[in-house]
Amino acid sequence: MSPALPFTCRKAPATGSGGMVVTNHPLGSAAGHEMLAAGGNAVDAAVAALLALTVVEPMMVGIAGGGVAHLRLPDGRHKVYDCLSQAGAAATPDMFRPVSDALPNYMEAEGRANLVGPGAVAVPGNLAGWCAMQAEHGVLPFAEVIAAAIRHAADGFRITAYLTSNIERHAEDLAQDPGMAALFLPGGAPARPGHRLVQSAYAESLRLVAQQGAGALHGGSLGQALVDFLGAAGHLTLDDLRGYTPRERQAVFGSYRGFDIAGPPPPASSGVHVAQMLHMLEGYDLAAMGFDSPERLHLLAEVIRVGFEDRRAASGDPDFVDIPVEKLISKPYAEACRARLREVGGAGAVAPGYESRNTTHVTVADRDGGIVCATHTINGLFGARIMVPGTGIIPNNYMYNFDPHPGKALSVAPGKRVPTSMAPMIVLRDGAPAFALGLPGALRIFPSALQAIVNLIDHGMTPQQAVEAPRLWTEGGHLELEPGYAHHAEALRARGHDVQLVPHVGGGMNAIAFGPGGEMTGAACWRADGTVSVLGGGLAEAGISFHI
Repeated sequence: MSPALPFTCRKAPATGSGGMVVTNHPLGSAAGHEMLAAGGNAVDAAVAALLALTVVEPMMVGIAGGGVAHLRLPDGRHKVYDCLSQAGAAATPDMFRPVSDALPNYMEAEGRANLVGPGAVAVPGNLAGWCAMQAEHGVLPFAEVIAAAIRHAADGFRITAYLTSNIERHAEDLAQDPGMAALFLPGGAPARPGHRLVQSAYAESLRLVAQQGAGALHGGSLGQALVDFLGAAGHLTLDDLRGYTPRERQAVFGSYRGFDIAGPPPPASSGVHVAQMLHMLEGYDLAAMGFDSPERLHLLAEVIRVGFEDRRAASGDPDFVDIPVEKLISKPYAEACRARLREVGGAGAVAPGYESRNTTHVTVADRDGGIVCATHTINGLFGARIMVPGTGIIPNNYMYNFDPHPGKALSVAPGKRVPTSMAPMIVLRDGAPAFALGLPGALRIFPSALQAIVNLIDHGMTPQQAVEAPRLWTEGGHLELEPGYAHHAEALRARGHDVQLVPHVGGGMNAIAFGPGGEMTGAACWRADGTVSVLGGGLAEAGISFHI
């Protein structure tokens, strides 16, 4: 029986045993469902869902973006596909002109050259990663896997209020690009909910991808169109696209109260720092504190602060930075970290950093034990806010995640990938999957994933409660509280925290919990258009037929 809690869930979960797809758009979930119904596995379903999301969540994800996919294969192996974008071979530490050496404009470059337009575009990795993992682990022909995305691009779909609100946020920038304006600002105004969005050029690009795979972008005509469009204002070449390789990495494992916690390794921060923070929390009785207590919220804030301190001290692309993973996830180190927790909080100076909050996440499982937990993006909302003419492709603006100042840990370097907070997490008990989850939200991702794991393990929440529960966040500066925690604002201020009330912390989390007998329960929260699609029933038993 789930506990009484000080919030009410706004969405409903779904349960079944034939396979499950949870994404942040109904048509993304439906695309994955099609693959499971057609005899595909979790990898087929996840790639189909992600490709469909490039159509129906075009502000969040695209084939010219980057991300991280965490697979648990039916034989129990974990495999992480690092599909993150990287700087091209011609990129240099001084390629941008910073406007300031201090906050709040530290990451800004003159003319917003690292944020909007050709100079902001890094070498993409999404399509290469999706094609690689589907070719290695999927069972359906790729042409079937991409079919739903093509259909939604060619035939159109009715946009939601969520997409409209995002168009409105950046309408001024979108209006500067003819392709973006034609698509998202029909008649010169943001497309309204219910508007049928048809992306004919993108449908043709996807048809080319169906025929040629990732090579269509990574060296083929789509790649040439991208390079030609960016021109001298960009730094990408066709050789950069041809040379991009998704990296297969090993998951990082921690443990918490009898559960094994698996997450992606650097350059993703979540595998290391979610494990580190859980190891710190293991020394406290969170269940006895109660979910809705300022004591627990203060402890969480302090643990997250320490996690960010260590992330700033040692994070980055492991090809460029030596990251002491084993030290950071060790139990003795967690014990030492507890001495850094303060009885009275308070905001301190925080080193600058940036990640886009605009991302999407999918959680998928099949009946045979395959799981895909994947977070992907074009970085900023609508990426670089430009569209490659004739292709419908919206390129990323990943260069904004690099420090525009030379000589810094996160300065631009050829081939370099920047750290990410993406947290596609899979949690096991006694070697079997217990739950998988993830979300969008940039720097707020892995602390939010941490809180969901605590909700499930310490507070006995259902998956729906765990993903919808109020969240908090701090990087060591101010402390953000969602409305569900607003009644504790004064108590936390009294403990030294610079409290700020915000509408939401992070984005739409989704999760799958695994029960006995192959039962799965999926949940998606109120912070996005999250939808659960589940298969029940199944095919007829062999040998059954009907005769008249």
